[in-house]
Amino acid sequence: MSGPRWKKGKDGKYFSALAAASPMSSIVADLQSSLKRSRPVATISSHGEDAVLGVSPHQAILLNQAAFDRFVENAGAEKQWFQLGAEEVFYLCHALKCVVVESERGKQMSEGELWDLLCSASDSFPEMYKAYSHLRSKNWVVRSGLQYGADFAAYRHHPALVHSEFAVVVVLEGAQFGGRCGRLKVWSDLLCALRASGSVAKTLLVLTISCSICELGSPDCLEQLVVHERTITRWIAQQCREQRCEPCRVQPNKEEQGHTRETVVSNYWGVILGFTVLSTLLVYKLRFSQ
Repeated sequence: MSGPRWKKGKDGKYFSALAAASPMSSIVADLQSSLKRSRPVATISSHGEDAVLGVSPHQAILLNQAAFDRFVENAGAEKQWFQLGAEEVFYLCHALKCVVVESERGKQMSEGELWDLLCSASDSFPEMYKAYSHLRSKNWVVRSGLQYGADFAAYRHHPALVHSEFAVVVVLEGAQFGGRCGRLKVWSDLLCALRASGSVAKTLLVLTISCSICELGSPDCLEQLVVHERTITRWIAQQCREQRCEPCRVQPNKEEQGHTRETVVSNYWGVILGFTVLSTLLVYKLRFSQ
C-alpha cells in the first residue's frame, strides 16, 4: 500500500504535522464530552434517511473537525445546524451516547425505535452501520464512497488534510442477510472494484460481515456481527518483473557444490601436469641442442 497522501497548505508544507498534533481520537473524545453535557436534539426525517442537529458554535467546530457530514448554512448565530446521515446519527446516539433523537413530530425516540425506522428506510442499514462504526471506532473518518464506486471512503484524518486512503466495499456472509450476500462473488465484480479503486489511487478494502445466530431486528445484533478486514490489490506482472529484474545469486545445492569442487581440483592437477611435461621437454631440447 502506498500510505496516506497528505495535502499541502499555502506555505507548501504537508498537513501531516497538523494531523499528528491533533489526532482524531482526541477530537472525537472532546466532541463526545461536549455533547454529553448539553444533550442536543437531532430531528430525524420521516423517511429515516438523514437528520438535522443543532449545536453551539464551539460544538459545530468540533463536529466539523471530526468530519461528521456537512454544515448547513443558516442565519442564526446562537445555534449551528448539521445534516447527518443515517449511520452518523445512530453512531452519535448509540455508540457515543451524546445525542437525543426526535421524530419530526417532536417525540423522543429510543434506540430501538430509531433502529426500526432506519432499517425500514434501508434493508442494508445493519451491515452498513456495522462497517461504519467498525472504522469509526478505529479513528478513521468515514464518508460516502459513492463517487468511487464503493460503499464508503476511509480517511486517516479530516478530508481537508488528507486524501482518502481506502475505497470500502461491504460484503455479507450468512443466511440472516438473505439475498444481499451476492457482492463480489464473481471475478468480474472484483476486477471492476479493483479497477475503480485503482483509478482513483485508493486501496480496495473489503469488510466481510458475518453472523450465524443473531436476528437483525434490534441493535443488540451489532454485538454478534463479526467484521473481517481484507485489502485487495491488483497483481501487475510487468510491474513485478521490473521490480525484481536485478540479478541474484542462486545458492547451489550440495550435489552441485560437490561437482564444482571436483571440477576445480581436476583442473588444478591438469595445469600442474601440463606445466611439468612442458618443462621436461624444454630441458631435453636444451641438452641435445648443445
